[in-house]
Amino acid sequence: MGATEGWLEPVHGDPIPWLLEEDNPSVRYRTLVELLDRPPNDPEVLAAQQAILTFRPVQRILDAQWPEGYWMHPDVGYSPKYKATVWQIIFLAQLGLPRCEPLERAVEHVLAHSRLDGGTVPGTDVPEARFSARKDAKDAKGAKGAILCLNGNLLRALSWLGTTDDPRVRATRAAMVAQIGRDEFRCRFNGRTPSGHRPSRMGDGLPCAWGALKALGALLAVPLERRTSAEQTAVEMGVRFLLSHDLALADYPASDEVSSLWFQFGFPLGYTSDLLELLDVLITAGTADKSRLQPAIERALAKQDQQGRWALEYTPRNVWASFGRRGRPSKWVTLRALRVLKNLERNRG
Repeated sequence: MGATEGWLEPVHGDPIPWLLEEDNPSVRYRTLVELLDRPPNDPEVLAAQQAILTFRPVQRILDAQWPEGYWMHPDVGYSPKYKATVWQIIFLAQLGLPRCEPLERAVEHVLAHSRLDGGTVPGTDVPEARFSARKDAKDAKGAKGAILCLNGNLLRALSWLGTTDDPRVRATRAAMVAQIGRDEFRCRFNGRTPSGHRPSRMGDGLPCAWGALKALGALLAVPLERRTSAEQTAVEMGVRFLLSHDLALADYPASDEVSSLWFQFGFPLGYTSDLLELLDVLITAGTADKSRLQPAIERALAKQDQQGRWALEYTPRNVWASFGRRGRPSKWVTLRALRVLKNLERNRG
């Protein structure tokens, strides 16, 4: 494939050969599948996926895992950020790790220890099954920790890891959708007042674009023909909310000024988001109106270098593995940018 591909026209040069180098099997695997449309049983795809098992960042993460399947502490696995259990599930999914015994143990631990259990989602008749960031997950305080970004991130990761139809995952997805139906995308951590004066309940906070993006990412990971009507309604609600603001400015409601992280492209993504994820989610949801997306796309394209590569501008701290140096060309970020362009062209076809 060369730079004559239509979706590659805005890119300086052709970075695809760089992404296909074998030093980063995670990017090589995702490039073959997401950009070159290779089938899952393609020999090169299978070889790249298996090579991810021995990729240094993956090995560093798995080496820190306890035999019981958790990282750091055998609790809900949210803290410390970003070394506890839930973050490893989220990161390993982004790395494209295939199903393996350590991953199976991690998934089972999260499903057994990180979800609320008992009663219903407050204000609804849907059984409570959301993931929570709180150790006291059995009481009302635990419900305060059932934030959209956490649930969206974990549900999307678990879908990528092949557990979309697990009954526990379906129950958690239904509970998250019930929360969206009740509060839309409001979050008590995105309060109406300065930091330190958070509302007592989610519905009293401001709508959170990061939470909306994570939730939509989880729902869009479920094939359209298998989504429930409630899930599809939640997708449409999220798209309307995200399109109600200027994408290039990301001027969504917030207690403080717009976070600079919106415009710092990174890998891997935790609870924060950026312009690339915003575009990726909206395009995947079917928003292919290029005139509506163009200002944000132009802002993203302006960040490429002369070889058509994007730099790593943000990466989480306090992690088990290194994902590159800030300010240097990043295969992961470049892949994310090219995925946006590829999917835009595909969805317009």
